[in-house]
Amino acid sequence: MPLPPGLDLLWGRRERGKRGPRPGLSTDAIVEAAMRVADAEGLEGVSMARVAAELGFTTMSLYRHVSSKDELLQLMWNASAIGAESLVLEGDNWRDKIQMWAVIQRDMLDQHPWVTQMPMAAPPLAPNSMHFVERGLAAFDGTGLPLAERMRVIGLLSSFTLSEARMANDAARAAAKAAEAGQAPDPTLAFSYEALLRELIDEKTFPHLYQLAWSKEPGSLEFQDERAEFLAGLDIILGGVQVLIDRGAQPEAGPGT
Repeated sequence: MPLPPGLDLLWGRRERGKRGPRPGLSTDAIVEAAMRVADAEGLEGVSMARVAAELGFTTMSLYRHVSSKDELLQLMWNASAIGAESLVLEGDNWRDKIQMWAVIQRDMLDQHPWVTQMPMAAPPLAPNSMHFVERGLAAFDGTGLPLAERMRVIGLLSSFTLSEARMANDAARAAAKAAEAGQAPDPTLAFSYEALLRELIDEKTFPHLYQLAWSKEPGSLEFQDERAEFLAGLDIILGGVQVLIDRGAQPEAGPGT
């Protein structure tokens, strides 16, 4: 069946540069330039005109290879996951492998934070994304976890990783904008979450939050760095997945048991 614009190009269902591309310009070069712009200026800096200027070509030259900015964004997303087809997840068990999978995804988002600004009306369907999903599904081989459940876990991990990366990226962007404008940074960024809770929360109205804010127990809100918090959240999710796997491995109780 016909694929939507962008996907048809990524999956080789549409020829590239049918309108007579100029020598020295290619789809790959356009995507690489767009990613350089996005890495330096954020996704809002990416336009067909800006990418054309980065390459030293006219804007119309780009349209001989890429039909629209939306298509360019799809190509950039696919390129951000380049190498996924040869990815080998290491570890002695499913948990080691899927943790590596999630950390690789987070590292990619930190390297290309503009991905967290991409529109996400549907799950990614680009070839590199599919290779990455395939590796994640394969990490559960031998666990007995059904493929549908594996896919739900992959989606949950991706949503968590994206959310954490976006929050970190938004904070970094806000601090950079303030510095560029010569303004003082947002004062809340100078305080840890538990410090603000201690300032704002009273024990009578919010007893659980108050106890959490003033707790000295291990694992309380005496803050770790952002990366450590991400790994702690990931560990909680994977602990729940282990319960799901263990529950599926238990034999069903028969009549009279």
